[in-house]
Amino acid sequence: MSEILDQNRKYAETLKGVLGLRGEPVAIKLVRKGEEYPEGYEEPVTQLSHCQAVFRARGGESFKIPLEIQGCAVGASALNMTATPEKVANGAFHAGIGMHDSQEAAAKMIEERLIVPFETIGTVVCPLGEADFVPDVVTIEDIPERCYWVVPLTTAQTGGRVHFSTSPFQCACEDITAVPAATGLPNISLGCFGCRKRTDMAADEMAVGIPYSMIPSFAEHLERYAVTVMPKAKRE
Repeated sequence: MSEILDQNRKYAETLKGVLGLRGEPVAIKLVRKGEEYPEGYEEPVTQLSHCQAVFRARGGESFKIPLEIQGCAVGASALNMTATPEKVANGAFHAGIGMHDSQEAAAKMIEERLIVPFETIGTVVCPLGEADFVPDVVTIEDIPERCYWVVPLTTAQTGGRVHFSTSPFQCACEDITAVPAATGLPNISLGCFGCRKRTDMAADEMAVGIPYSMIPSFAEHLERYAVTVMPKAKRE
């Protein structure tokens, strides 16, 4: 077993065990242009959107997903694998779904989104405990009571407040992948239209994306929280 795989298994055990997660924390590797894919991960037999891959990885599956396997052009553009399609950029695509009062409002949503700040050729998405590589982002999909703990974990060393960014669309691709990759900070999403339509995201769940660089500190603090502050809180 490699050192990184062993460490990721320990992180996954801590996150899952202390938080009581319903599924696996998910590791996301954003494969840069000119970079090799980690070995040992296979492409799915059919196209998958990024959100589908993330939620299936929560259930234990692993995927290597190059651009040609990406089943959602909006997600692929948020991950900086391809240019934003014109109908997405000008608002026509999302306005057609019916949530915005105008095409201009939908276009403003896309104009203000964050995308991954470097070019990518694909992703590897798998349970954190099976990741034999250094991920860019770790995600958690669960009920608010469990996602809440990202807030004290984020403020434990520096204090202050935590600010989150979301929109009606692009939970998995933008909110919990691109935003942490771009800002270096965790982000919480209430979910989105696509996730709730195309995945098994439950009605009572939300999602969190955490830069992998913060996971060692989070795991260390969770081990302490488990025997100090968490027993004082109402927990399911």
